[in-house]
Parts: sequence; structure tokens; C-alpha cells
Amino acid sequence: MSYELIATLMFSSMMLMLLTGQRVFGAIGFVAVVASLALWGDRGGFDIGFAAAMKLMKWYPLLTLPMFIFMGYVLSESKIADDLYKMFHVWMGGLQGGLAIGTIGLMVLISAMNGLSVAGMAIGATIALPELLKRGYDKRMVTGVIQAGSSLGILVPPSVVLVLYAMIARQPVGQLWLAGVIPGLMMAAMFILYIVIRCRITPSLGPVLSEEDLAIGRKEKYRLLGAGILPLFIFASMMVPFINGWTSLVESSAIGAIAAFLAAVFKGRMTREVFETSVRQTLAITCMFMWIILAALAFGSVFDGLGAVRAIEFLFTEQLGLSPWVILILMQLSFIIMGTFLDDTAMLVIVAPLYVPLVDHLGFDLIWYGVLYTITTQIAYMTPPFGYNLFLMRAMAPPEIGLRDIYASIVPFVLVMVGALALVMIFPQIALWLPELVYNK
Repeated sequence: MSYELIATLMFSSMMLMLLTGQRVFGAIGFVAVVASLALWGDRGGFDIGFAAAMKLMKWYPLLTLPMFIFMGYVLSESKIADDLYKMFHVWMGGLQGGLAIGTIGLMVLISAMNGLSVAGMAIGATIALPELLKRGYDKRMVTGVIQAGSSLGILVPPSVVLVLYAMIARQPVGQLWLAGVIPGLMMAAMFILYIVIRCRITPSLGPVLSEEDLAIGRKEKYRLLGAGILPLFIFASMMVPFINGWTSLVESSAIGAIAAFLAAVFKGRMTREVFETSVRQTLAITCMFMWIILAALAFGSVFDGLGAVRAIEFLFTEQLGLSPWVILILMQLSFIIMGTFLDDTAMLVIVAPLYVPLVDHLGFDLIWYGVLYTITTQIAYMTPPFGYNLFLMRAMAPPEIGLRDIYASIVPFVLVMVGALALVMIFPQIALWLPELVYNK
């Protein structure tokens, strides 16, 4: 049996196991271990899983994961995110579509506190969605706003997905985070522009708040403004020392976690229940990520040993005669297809061992490609009929919002994201300018 056939058999076996509902790390790890034992036996097969485990445990930036996850959960469980929405509600409610614009702003700040899109979705669906519906906003408009806004969580730093990509692609986490800043803010600005234009054309989609709702004292308005400054202070306390080179990545993540904890204590909301829930959730999610990375490293080691990457490169470039840009676009389309039944982490660990070396061989920048991957997974998350975020939204939304509404709501935002992806592909400096400036590349 040829190495190419073995690689194909491995990949198809893994996909079959995933389609039958097996856990991601179990399917990937099982195929990797069985293949390594069958190929090399006691001449190295036994060592592949162990080597992957040692590689994972020695990767220092991995310590950032529990810190950022803990920071996000503390801010969420202590209801600091609720204060944020009240601030946007008061300050933006007088504009046409102002609350929808404020929700996008809320999602950007939530993303800056927690690098997971699920957290943004949960906060948006439980806090923002009822308020928007109660004040006469169109249900399709607001459902799309929350889904699109939550997707920013895996692009705006500190992105957990980009940390995992850095591990697999062997790229600096700091540069990847900085590469995600401008594309993330650009995408948020494009969402806001769409909301403004749409509400200007059809005012009933995003009505201005009533005089009664807007009748609030100046003192209270500025108090609520302080609630919005607090998360910005937490983010700044973490990122400014890191960008200036005063602290390492891990030290900055610890500063962010401590700042979030002290903020909750300062607000009088750090109860035993909040602390226990935050720690439990942090432990659960961190362990899940570690198992997935461990399985991905083992699978990637077997693929490297088989020379699968070189075989795929030969197929695309020599036999099919495709140009590097066509190959890149096909890769992005494959992410959208896989996004119909996999989440971002699973997609990354399955195809990164194949795609990252191939992208490198084709002459593309791996930092730039990390941003492309992240934007594409965001699109895949929300692409009908089986987008991951669509069903997550359906589970959280009230009964009057059906699946048809959710499908219809996301179409314009997906088109906006495709436009953002095209801009980053055509103009790589959108992603690369900031890391090059900071790191003097």
C-alpha cells in the first residue's frame, strides 16, 4: 500500500468517526495511534503519542489559555457584561438602529475579554436579544446582529483559536493577535455600516428609543459610562505591557486574569458561587483544548512521516496544474464545507497539519493565513443550512424566533464577512501592518 493511500485512508477514517458523533480528540487521536503502530510498530510508533504529549507540555504559551478563559468567565459570571450593555443602551439608544450598533460594540468588548465566540453568543442572546425585541427591533435584524457580533470573539485578541493556530503552525502568538486586531475592527465597522444603511432605508427595523427610555439623569449616564471603561482598562492593563515588551505573553495573560478578578471584587460581585463556576468552567474548557491539541500533534506527526503534505502539493501543482491562489481559495472553501458539522477548533486540528505546510510551500505568509483561516471559520459558523452558530442561536433564542428567521437573518452579515475576507486576501497588509510595526519585521 502506497503512503498516499495510507494518508487517504487515515483522513477518511477520521472523518467517518467524526460523522458518527465521536469526540473530536478521540477520533483524531485513535486514528493517529493506530496508524503509527501499524506503520512503524516498536520502531517508533509507540513514541509518537508520547512525543506529542511532551511537546504540548513544554509549550510555554499554553499557560495563556486557562488565564484568558478564567478572565472571560469571571467578567461574565460577575455580570460586568450586563453593565456594559446598559451603557450602550443609554448612550446609543437615541440613534436609528443605535441599540443594534451598541450590541456590536458590546461584542467587540466581550471578545477583548474572552477569546471564545460561544461566550459572546451566550451574553448577546441572554442580555441584548430580549431588550432589543422588547423595544420593537426587527427579530431578523437583531438575531443576525448577535450572531455576527459573537463571531468576532475568535479574531479580536486575546483569541483562543489563534493561540491554538500558533501552536500547530509554530508561529508567534503575539504577532497573530496583532494581525487579528485591524481585520476584527474592520469587520465590526462593516457590520455597523450595514446596520446604519439598512435602518436608514427601513427605519422600522431599528426604531429610536422612546423619550421615557431616554429620560435618564446626566449623573447616571456618566456612571454607566464608567462601566464601559472598566473592561477597556482590563484589556489595556493586559495588552499595553505586552506590546511594549515589558511582560511576556504568559505574564500579560496573568495580569488580565488578576485584573478581572480584582474588578469583580471591587464591584462586590466576587461571590463563592461566581468563583467556583469560573474555575470549574476554566478547567473543563482548558482540558478539552489540551486533549484536542494533543491528538492533533500526534496525527500531524504521522502525516509528516508519510510525506502526505508533499504528495498533496504534487497533486495540486504538478498533476492538476493549479496556481497557488486557486489552491488557497479551494482550501478556504473546504473550511466552509467542514464548518457545517465541525467547530473552529476541530477544523483547525484536522486540516492544519495538511494546510499549514502547504501554504508555507506555496510562498504565503503564515501569520496572514492564520487571519484568513479565522475569518473563514467565522463564515462557516454561520453558513446555512448547518452552520454551528445557527443551531446555537436557535437553542438560546425565544420561541417566536424560528429557524427560518435565523437563516434569513444571517445572509447579509455573511455577505459582509465574505467582503472582509476578500479585502484581507487582496490587501495582506491589513493583517500584517500592525505586527510588522510592533515587531519591526
